[in-house]
Amino acid sequence: MLRMESETGWWLITHPDHACLAGAFAAAWGNERFRRPEPRARVLHGIASHDDGWKARDAHPSITREGKPSAFSVELVGKYSAFEEIDLADYLAVRERAVRLIAEADPYAGLLIAKHTYNLLTAHADRSTIAPAQLPLLDTFLTEQLAYQQQLLARIAVDASLSEIERDAHTIEEHFRLLQACDNLSLLSCVAYSAPAHLLHPLPLYDGTTAEVKVIPVAPRHFQLDPWPFDALELTFHFPARHVRGTRFESSAQLEAAFAAATEVELDVLLTA
Repeated sequence: MLRMESETGWWLITHPDHACLAGAFAAAWGNERFRRPEPRARVLHGIASHDDGWKARDAHPSITREGKPSAFSVELVGKYSAFEEIDLADYLAVRERAVRLIAEADPYAGLLIAKHTYNLLTAHADRSTIAPAQLPLLDTFLTEQLAYQQQLLARIAVDASLSEIERDAHTIEEHFRLLQACDNLSLLSCVAYSAPAHLLHPLPLYDGTTAEVKVIPVAPRHFQLDPWPFDALELTFHFPARHVRGTRFESSAQLEAAFAAATEVELDVLLTA
């Protein structure tokens, strides 16, 4: 779950809906400067479905020790440091499911998700928020994830539907970086981030170089991107959210009931050059 604070409570967005927004950004990605991804359908599938494994978990939102919805929030942008609030074994099981759910049918899309998962839990995870006794559990998961990536690479290497360039490790790395970029832009959007940011990695241009895309907040859920990676100079995207009243909840059951009763509405994201 992701949460965005309002004057009267919280907007809650599920992980799959956040991923769909990332997929919409990826589908619009590319212009005369920024390279469009190929194989297009498989890359877009990986980006739009990278959090499908969270569907069951997000149907039953829980609370933190402070009584807030347990969710990705504006405080966690740029870091991953809330492990003390979660059951690590359960969390890793969800991450594993999110990878394999897609990878078993499409190893190319699944590899992008696997690389995203590994990067999240290595480059961005704050290990100090994990109980020392649980660190071996995380490290075993990471070792197994690397092994699974090698299995997916072996399947990709003999996939006759892919060109040599599409199978190349450099190309796959570029697509992983696009997933990261669109995922991060979606996270910024879903929590209405209000400070300058960037899309994590330098992104490929047609001339063979790369560019880091800066994200400049203009208004809530309105961002200016520089350099501009899309064709149209202004784009509006939509994502579903549910509003729950109150900033604190006495129990997870109370939050779940409020979430289930809330009407789903569409919120807008405006991107401008």
